[in-house]
Formats: sequence, structure tokens, C-alpha cells
Amino acid sequence: MNAKPVIKDKAKLTQLTVKKPAPLMQFLIEQLPGKSRTTVKSLLAHRQVSVGAHAITQFDYPLESGQMVTLNWGVVTEQTRLRGVKILFEDPYVVVIEKEAGMLSIATAKEKLLTTYSILSAHVKKEDPNNRIFVLHRLDRDTSGVMMFAKSEAIQEIMQKAWQEAVIRRSYIAIVEGIVEKDEDTIRSFLKENKMLFMYSTKVPGEGDEAITHYKVLKRSEEFSLLQVELETGRKNQIRVHMKELGHPVAGDKKYGSKVNPLRRTCLHANLLAFKHPVTGEELSFETPVPHRFLTLFQ
Repeated sequence: MNAKPVIKDKAKLTQLTVKKPAPLMQFLIEQLPGKSRTTVKSLLAHRQVSVGAHAITQFDYPLESGQMVTLNWGVVTEQTRLRGVKILFEDPYVVVIEKEAGMLSIATAKEKLLTTYSILSAHVKKEDPNNRIFVLHRLDRDTSGVMMFAKSEAIQEIMQKAWQEAVIRRSYIAIVEGIVEKDEDTIRSFLKENKMLFMYSTKVPGEGDEAITHYKVLKRSEEFSLLQVELETGRKNQIRVHMKELGHPVAGDKKYGSKVNPLRRTCLHANLLAFKHPVTGEELSFETPVPHRFLTLFQ
């Protein structure tokens, strides 16, 4: 197969390009002549072999020409749970996590320690003190759900320059006050921030950034509606502002007009993030279920 290794870190990472179709186990044995079959099996069993951006354990997984096989010689864990954070996916380039409500994405002037950023920074530094993570997007403190960080400044730059093209889909689950009449609809406006850091909506073109939000009603009760919300654009506080404009603010979101707080949090959860991997180009999708506490309001 004559695949030539590209070694970024001889101690931890080896990348091999597949030249012709073959089962994964056979490919690894041929490319690692100094390693025993038992060692190769152990690499697979411990999720230390990735094809593209996915960890693979299947020994007869069919490889195709042009695919990239990555060997991680360090310890690999899946769905690692840290304080307030669950790692859904991690490779040498990005880390995808599920954040709990109540945790800041990054530090503020008032709180610098317990943030998603600081927790993940400590996590990657356990493998190498020089490792770092880089912010790609944020979730509000009381919003839970899926978010992603880059593991190098180069990947951060690639993703942020082409964010609209790289992110295929962003979906949220929201509990809003009152009964939303239309089963589904789209809200379009322009969002702008005032001097008090409050986002507001206007229909006047050019007075802010265009914001497009699609929503669909999943459930209704006497007091609330459960919505699935899709972002076509990703503006600051977009869902919260658009729900206020709709006349049905997100429950628990006092800043944008909510009058009740049934779950003692902003009832907004980022349940799905799909994007093109910045290195492999592969389309990846990560989805979490509707929080159980949300559903208790609709029983």
C-alpha cells in the first residue's frame, strides 16, 4: 500500500494515508511492521484508531483510497465527564462537548475559574502542558447543550473564517411562555446591540445584522409551548430576542421579557450541532435529547 506516515508528534500521533482499499486491521499490520497483532488489536479496542474524524474499533472496517487513518498513542476516552461538561467527541483538531446550564462558556470580569473554557484547558493540559483550546462560539450561561472548541489557533482561524459554510445545522429546544398558535414559522429581522449590551430587533435593513430563525412547535400545555428552533444565522441572543418579538419569551429569561421561571433557569438547550470537519471535510453531527426537566412541564 506504500502509505507514508505523516507524524505530527512522534510520541502521540501518527497519520497514514490509505492508497488502496483494504480492511483496517490488515492496513495497520502492514503499516506498523514493528507492532504485534495483539498491539494493533489493543489500539482498536481502546479507541486509539480514527478514520477521518471517527474512532473505529471494528477490525474489518473497510478503508477506501484517500482516507486518513490517525493513530493516537496517548490514552483516548469517549464521553469523558468533567465538572459541568461532558465530552462527546475529541480528536487532534476539535473537541465537542455538552455544557450544563449555569456554567459560563468563557471567563468574565466577575468569574474567571469555573468556566467551560478553563475546565477543557485543564483537560487537554493533562496530556501535554503546552496544549491549549480556542473558542469557536459561545452558549449563554443558563443555556445548556452542544458546543465546540478548536485545539489549535490554526483550526480556530479556519473555522471562524468559514463559520457559515462550516456549520451545517444548529438546533435548539426552547420552552416559551404561552401557546404559540402557528405550528411552524420563520422570523426575520435585524439585530443590534445598544449601549446597555441589550440586543433588540428591527425590521429596518442596515440597522443591524440580519437574523433568521425557524421554529416548529413540538408540544403545548396550558401555559407553555415546547419548540424546536433552527438557526439560519447565529447572532448574539438571537433566539431569545426573536421569541420576545414573537410574543412568547423563553421561560426563565427575565432579560428578554419572561415573567415566570418554572425550572429556575433559562429554558433553552442547544440539542444539535452539525459541521464539516476542518481537516477531513467530513460531515459530523452531535445531538443530545430534550432535557428531562423540560418534558415535566408537558406531562
